[in-house]
Amino acid sequence: MSINREWLEKDYYAVLGVSKSASQAEIKKAYRKLAQSSHPDANHGNPRAEERFKEISAAYDVLGDEQKRAEYDRIRELGASGARFGFGGNGGNVRFEDLGFAGGDLGDLLGGLFGRGGFGGGFSGGPRQRRGADLEAEVAVSFEDAARGTTVPVRIAGASPCATCGGSGAKPGTTVKTCEQCGGSGSVTVDEGLFSLARGCPRCGGSGRVVETPCTTCHGTGSTRATRELKVKIPAGIEDGARIRLAGRGEPGPAGGVAGDLFVIVRVAAHTRFGRRGSDLTLTLPITYPEAALGAKVKVPTLDRAVTLKIPAGTASGRTFRVRGRGLPKGRGGSGDLLVTVEVAVPSKLSREEKELLERIREAQRESPRADIEEEVKA
Repeated sequence: MSINREWLEKDYYAVLGVSKSASQAEIKKAYRKLAQSSHPDANHGNPRAEERFKEISAAYDVLGDEQKRAEYDRIRELGASGARFGFGGNGGNVRFEDLGFAGGDLGDLLGGLFGRGGFGGGFSGGPRQRRGADLEAEVAVSFEDAARGTTVPVRIAGASPCATCGGSGAKPGTTVKTCEQCGGSGSVTVDEGLFSLARGCPRCGGSGRVVETPCTTCHGTGSTRATRELKVKIPAGIEDGARIRLAGRGEPGPAGGVAGDLFVIVRVAAHTRFGRRGSDLTLTLPITYPEAALGAKVKVPTLDRAVTLKIPAGTASGRTFRVRGRGLPKGRGGSGDLLVTVEVAVPSKLSREEKELLERIREAQRESPRADIEEEVKA
């Protein structure tokens, strides 16, 4: 099996300035901050900054991928525990007791550990084409636009594919060549006893490609700092806080690597009248005491046109009525409902005539709504 020597030699956590227990979000944040300050566009004529940028990208390529990070941590643990990778003085390279095993097949052990084949299998698995960082952006839309769906512009400031070379890193008119030293695999193998140690190709830096004539605009990185404007389609019925993924619209990968993704967080403004409960709209509808007692037909608004709601006689305050199909669009088709909760409005000021009528109603009323409570009080 081939084991990447760089993983044993380099502390990628130290490169990014994070602890070993850092979350994936913390690792991404540290990478973006360091990559921005070390990008060649911000450090013209500084070869050390370019090397630093490559080092940071290599660290994020491993730690930014949860599976690679787990493999990297395990290899580092084995190295720290005393397991030997290379030819040992007594003819043994990896002691099973150092790995915590009393016996077993070494090929099965390492094959399961690294997710590759047994002895003789390659660990590097081909060119180490690094993926660009994922980006996040926020957009604000009105309640109505979120309900009906819309398209909004999003401005992204950061690394963008170089307009001069199209992201290849090569000067226009020239080509990117396959690395002759590694044959495009991105790694070279050194035999050291029982194991073959794979390390990143020093010629191409692990990318498997060589830019002999770098683009003068991006200095061979394939990206420049710029502001991009994208059009984002907001689906009908989207909820506040939803994330929309735009594949390949994040930061471009170094040296022509695969671009990351852009995640757009949608912030939906509150409506002055309606609320929402999933795909259902909610509405509080004030009604008068006579309407509640005698019944009525009342016009209620929806997002497109008013509908008539029948209030049965004897409706209590707080009762909710369902108007089907007048809610928000559902993701798989159809619409939610409009939930109308009636609330008997009590006037704060009354005319003389209104007071007289209410007094007559009170005098004529024969049953008390508190009859059971009054019986308990008397007892």
